Amino acid sequence: MESVVIQGVELRLTPPDEMRWQWVGRPELKRQLLAAWAVLDEQDHALSPRLVGKPGVGKTTLASAAARALDIPLYVFQATMDTRPEDLLVTPVITDGQKLRYTASPLVSAMIKGGVCVLDEGNRMSERSWASLAPLLDRRRYVESVVAGVKIHAHRNFRFCATMNDDASTFDIPEYIQSRLQPQIVIDFPERDEEQAILQANLPFASPRILHYLAVFLQRAHEDDQPFTVRDGINIARYALKLGASDRGGLDVKKHVRQAAAMILGDDALEYLPGEVPLDHP
Repeated sequence: MESVVIQGVELRLTPPDEMRWQWVGRPELKRQLLAAWAVLDEQDHALSPRLVGKPGVGKTTLASAAARALDIPLYVFQATMDTRPEDLLVTPVITDGQKLRYTASPLVSAMIKGGVCVLDEGNRMSERSWASLAPLLDRRRYVESVVAGVKIHAHRNFRFCATMNDDASTFDIPEYIQSRLQPQIVIDFPERDEEQAILQANLPFASPRILHYLAVFLQRAHEDDQPFTVRDGINIARYALKLGASDRGGLDVKKHVRQAAAMILGDDALEYLPGEVPLDHP
């Protein structure tokens, strides 16, 4: 693992994430995120947007694709209700030789290396943890680790965004933090053609029939304000294909998709499946 010395303290860096996820359709959302990260002048600085939407609509995929467009490394930090300030910044570790070693979090590693940090599901995190990021998210662009006793300034190429799920199992973000997490980029359900293209990109080995069948299912669910997302459609397709491969009769799209949908989303999802499977991709 790579190490750096800051103010006399050695920090071991977390390696970046290797995510080659493809952003399909909705180019406007990618443009909005890249615009938020743009720096126009020496006196300017990148914004720290929040990506808001239901689980599974592609928030992390969008950030990953934008990082790849900038050709800078990507670091993803998964926030939870138990995330502490030291988890976000620098964690002390006792080595085999009973020596103290400091490990930089993915966020701090991104700050040092000039990468993108995606704070995933940030609104699951408590105010105490958010407070440690306040100076990073304004013009100061630094964090202070009480554990390691160092102040760490962000590389000029460092970019940040937080993804936030639109559901009930989250905290309210403090106003002084929310004012720093701007702009808000809302990721909604894609249109049917885009949704089918996303399914195709993630399931290139699946037949057009099953992809079209699931695209219709998802659009019908969206119209009824159900929370089913393209991630659910991908999971249903994967499981249906596996069920078909294990069945002596081979894949029966309607039978195996219904079985997979019931096992993944529950019986209530079945009413949104079309009655007939298309013979050909339209």
